[in-house]
Amino acid sequence: MKYTLLITQECNLDCPYCYIQKRPTIMTIEVAEKIIDFIYGNTPTGEKIDIGFFGGEPLLAFERIQEVTALIESHRSYRDYPIELSIVSNGTIFSDAIAAFLNDHDISFCISCDGPGKLQNLARSFHSGDATSAIVEATIEQAREKLPILLVNAVYGPQTFRALPHTVEYFRSLGLKRIFLNPDFSAPWTQVDANDIASVYEQIAAIYIDSYRKGSPLYISLIDGKIATILRGGYQREERCQMGIKEFAFTPEGNIFPCERLVGDGAADNGHCIGHIDRGLLLNKMTCHVHPAEAINRTCNTCGLRDYCMNWCGCSNYQSSGYYNKVGPFTCASEKAAITVAINAYQLLEQELGATFFEHLAGIPSMNAR
Repeated sequence: MKYTLLITQECNLDCPYCYIQKRPTIMTIEVAEKIIDFIYGNTPTGEKIDIGFFGGEPLLAFERIQEVTALIESHRSYRDYPIELSIVSNGTIFSDAIAAFLNDHDISFCISCDGPGKLQNLARSFHSGDATSAIVEATIEQAREKLPILLVNAVYGPQTFRALPHTVEYFRSLGLKRIFLNPDFSAPWTQVDANDIASVYEQIAAIYIDSYRKGSPLYISLIDGKIATILRGGYQREERCQMGIKEFAFTPEGNIFPCERLVGDGAADNGHCIGHIDRGLLLNKMTCHVHPAEAINRTCNTCGLRDYCMNWCGCSNYQSSGYYNKVGPFTCASEKAAITVAINAYQLLEQELGATFFEHLAGIPSMNAR
């Protein structure tokens, strides 16, 4: 079960592709208590619980994160579940105290960074327009020293995806080994972009292969995720999008959404809200953005790659096509390219290095990047 808590919708950056509208509000302890009760009450006993602190910029409300973490850990049902906590931050706020808290509570930490210098500053600047690249790089260096594992996530769009290999090399130069690359599905992708994506992914795969050859493997999400999926015969049921069933996001006021990517302004009437923590779920609202055509995604039904494709991701589909159940053309091109380079990288490395991907078969592909 995955639960995302928007501790605040306030942020100190202006990122044009962000799917959360910013406003100066922080989740109260009273709302948090009800959400934590919902999480434990809604999750089958023994099933893993993933709780992510999100924003806005969640570390603007660091004290509230500390308080909510205490609620989670002191709950009467805490020991009945394996629980993983995480924070996604823009990397402009960090301190030794934050690092100590993350370590003490075994909270994974991911910094959003789109790459070096101009790539970072193109879309991730302060409200004043000032650049963030130097501050975020300093945070990355500090966090690497203080934390056992540091994740980084880069968002790419039509203006920046051709520079992704440069971004990956930049992260590698900073000693980062667990790299997530995610497209802005809502961007105005063109057919030219879709045609070019395969060559870009091939360049990223070359860096990936080189890291294995040099004995210091990288985890790159768009490659490792696909290798794991291929080795396991396709996406497992528990891996597929189950928004509104096994995935929920909560706004500071307690409105409930099926996924954090669909929160928008966080209002109860924005079309994606499926309930409130005080009033429960209204799952019939999940049908509001489902395309009525019976033959939707007809090409997916005959595609040999369909079992390895994320055509099931409701929020990505909505952002690219306007419907939870309709895949956009860029998603199709990106998935085909990612699957192809993953197969090629896997076959080459297995041939050169021998059996290398046991962890991927076990469903924990990031373990090679230690």
